[in-house]
Order: sequence, then structure tokens, then C-alpha cells
Amino acid sequence: MGILKASRTVEVDAPKSRCYEIISDLENSPNWQESMVSAKVLETDSDGNSALVEIKSDAKVRQVTSHLAFKYQPEDGMTWEQKKGDLKWLNGSWVLEDLGDDKTRATYALEADTGRMLGLLLKGPVQDKVKNMLTKDAAEGLKAYAEKS
Repeated sequence: MGILKASRTVEVDAPKSRCYEIISDLENSPNWQESMVSAKVLETDSDGNSALVEIKSDAKVRQVTSHLAFKYQPEDGMTWEQKKGDLKWLNGSWVLEDLGDDKTRATYALEADTGRMLGLLLKGPVQDKVKNMLTKDAAEGLKAYAEKS
């Protein structure tokens, strides 16, 4: 078993509403998260939000596919849980905090059990590089995308 747990926080020079708009537009996520290869909406909820999404990510040692169920906390963030996929289990979240003056603190967090096979590939320094890449990619990607648009 390889438990992978990581988070990253950034301060974004954009309003909280803009950051939420970006993170909740899941189909557009590959445009600002380099490690995300694709995001395909499989189901939507009654509000039209993406409820179940197939995400393909480049985990450096191999491509990983997950069907993720999303729950939204409008303006404050979102959470997700893997329903099916290459990992044993995966949970994640975005938390957005209004800092005033159109600035936002955004925290991206992941926790996963990579399973035996992938866990063998993700040991030591490789695991640290993957954790850094996944969290930096999402958090810094949001910051760069929100500040340029």
C-alpha cells in the first residue's frame, strides 16, 4: 500500500468568485493543469454541475485514470472522491478563502492509496516528486490562469 497525501496553498490575485468559476469548470481543467491529460463529464447533477468526471492524469511513472464524483460548495470550494479507477481510493479538495482586495487563498489537497503496483513505483524521492508535481501543477496552475484571465 502506498498512501499519498499532499497539499499546496497559493495566494491568487483574483476574486474568490473567479477562482471558484475556474475550478468548477472541470472540462476546462486540462487547459491550466499540465498533469491533467483529459477531463470527460460522464454525469451532471440537477444544477448542471459536473457530478461524475473521468480524469486522465500523467503521474510521471504512468498515466492514471479515475472516475471522480464531485461535490460543490459554491464560492468556497469543492471535494471529490474516486468511484472507479487505477488507484485503490482517492479523495481531494479545493478550499477557497477570501483575503479581501480581490485576493484569494486557494488550497488544493489530495489523499490516495495508490495500491500495491503503483505504490511500488512511487517510493522515496519519486513519490515526493509526484506529490510536488500534482499539487504544484493544480495550485500554481490556478494562480497563473486566474491572474492572466
